[in-house]
Amino acid sequence: MTIPANAIREEVWELIDDQIEAFGRRSRLTPSELSECHYRAERIKRLGQELDRIGSTAILEKRLGTAA
Repeated sequence: MTIPANAIREEVWELIDDQIEAFGRRSRLTPSELSECHYRAERIKRLGQELDRIGSTAILEKRLGTAA
């Protein structure tokens, strides 16, 4: 994978780790913590879409013979 894709994947893993930590707590989440969880979930979704775009572009470039 490309360097940008690797950076995106690393950020996704960090966000997932934060989600696991938040939902693993014994106490209830505060409204602020719930908001943070929602933000992380949306960020994970957007980053996943970006990874899909990067992968699709790479596949198209390879098929068309334009890959670097």
